[in-house]
Amino acid sequence: MKIPCEIIVWYVLPIVRREVANELVSVHHLSQAQVARKFGVTDAAISQYLKKKRGDCLIIENSPKYPEFISRIRESASAIADGSATFEDEMCRICQIVKEMGLLEDIYREQFGTAPVSCCNMCNKVTLRQ
Repeated sequence: MKIPCEIIVWYVLPIVRREVANELVSVHHLSQAQVARKFGVTDAAISQYLKKKRGDCLIIENSPKYPEFISRIRESASAIADGSATFEDEMCRICQIVKEMGLLEDIYREQFGTAPVSCCNMCNKVTLRQ
């Protein structure tokens, strides 16, 4: 069975990148190149996120929790756009939110038929923006 951080990397991080990129480009009017620099990826990767060629997770997208997830993504995009937070800070915050919302557990149940193993202690040491 995969550890929680692996699930986050495989299932959550791509959809977060896709949604944050979309929000930064369409709402905050950043260029794809600016978003790529903030994310530490190529311009081409951002293009693929915006065209939805990367970053799908049907478990999250079909969840009744998806509207709240998107609301939190918008908050993160705003913080990144106005410079009050970095992409890295917001990924840690969203990771914690995904766990609190029960989306991580939903992914585990869908993929493995069981609840997740306990989370690492690193998540508990991260100071989150309120």
